[in-house]
Amino acid sequence: MKGYWNSLRPFEKRVVVGFGTLFFVVLNFLFVIPHFSDLAAVHDRMGEAQRKLARYQTEIAQTNIYVGGLREFERENSDVPAEEQSLQFANTVNAQAGQSSVHIVSNSHINTQTNQFFLEKSQSLSVQSGEQQLVDFLFSLGSGNSQIRVRDLSVRPDPPRQQLVAQVKLVASYQKRALAKPANRPAQAPGTRATAPIAASAAPDKTSTKRP
Repeated sequence: MKGYWNSLRPFEKRVVVGFGTLFFVVLNFLFVIPHFSDLAAVHDRMGEAQRKLARYQTEIAQTNIYVGGLREFERENSDVPAEEQSLQFANTVNAQAGQSSVHIVSNSHINTQTNQFFLEKSQSLSVQSGEQQLVDFLFSLGSGNSQIRVRDLSVRPDPPRQQLVAQVKLVASYQKRALAKPANRPAQAPGTRATAPIAASAAPDKTSTKRP
């Protein structure tokens, strides 16, 4: 290769160097320059992964808090038997309305929805009261041991513009109790039939009386 290079004329050497430089530039343009942004993309992905890991670690660190809250929620809800949930729901709303001086104009039937873990009771109310009384009523329902919370609320003044008329939808969640499993029957050998007990009959009297 060195002998071939030495045999070239100066002009030919310049041509060869020029073609080599052009070939090198074309290779870089095709295979190297398009990947200049890959490093920045890798840094972005690493930063996003680190932020996601930090969020996951923060949530994992709060697992005990979530478990404790879930157990507390289950303990509070388990105090109300299923057959008394609708009555307890209505009584709580009516009692709090009386304490807060809120007049219940009308209410709807209590609806029940269920999922795998909870029963949800909901009821729509039309109430009338002053501003402070309405705020106290809604705040007191959602505080303490009550499972009731406000889902929808619309407020307007009454015609004399002395009180407020509110349309409120209240919901309460109760824990669904697991159904008792039926008692397991004793296993029966394959190929055998269940036989009913046969009542024992009195054996016939084989003794006979002879006439004298």
